[in-house]
Amino acid sequence: MAKYTGADCKICRREGCKLFLKGERCLTKKCAFERRPNVPGVHGAARKKITEYGLQLREKQKVKRAYGLQEKQFRSYYEKANTMRGKVGENMLSLLERRLDNVVYRMGIGASRAESRQIVNHGHITVNGKTVNIPSYIIKVDDVVSIKENKRELQMFKDLKDVKVVMPKWLEFDSSKLTGKINALPTREDIDMNIQEHLIIELYSK
Repeated sequence: MAKYTGADCKICRREGCKLFLKGERCLTKKCAFERRPNVPGVHGAARKKITEYGLQLREKQKVKRAYGLQEKQFRSYYEKANTMRGKVGENMLSLLERRLDNVVYRMGIGASRAESRQIVNHGHITVNGKTVNIPSYIIKVDDVVSIKENKRELQMFKDLKDVKVVMPKWLEFDSSKLTGKINALPTREDIDMNIQEHLIIELYSK
């Protein structure tokens, strides 16, 4: 599947909820979903009966697009979660949350997951003192995530200092030192998105 290059705001409108793909813009009146919440296209405002398969597909697409993944990547998380102990859906969401680009986003270093992915790609992030430029890198408990020493004078990182960020309890980030730590693995209660993971599992289980 080719990479999506269209407008991010159309994705939120298509999925019928805010996915916060544009960072701070999503919190303002400029948000396209606030102004035009209907599905994109000339028939977007028409009511359509959705099938069980349609519900499952939309839920999968919503989560996949929220985390910025392509189909092959997303399915690999389901397959890995299926081999782990516990509930498959919760395991899958935990793996998605533990991606390095998502952790950078949750710590407030990047305004969106897309920006956080770019920050990681450009080699601005270290894990336990070593540079990691792979957005899909899975973090572990007690890992220390920091902004690289020689990148801290960039304006985008200077602006982070002494800024308080609300983040999940499984993470901590010291904005004055530009260093964070993974305190625990994320649980289902830590994920603030409205996700019905059982629909995704039903779709992939067919």
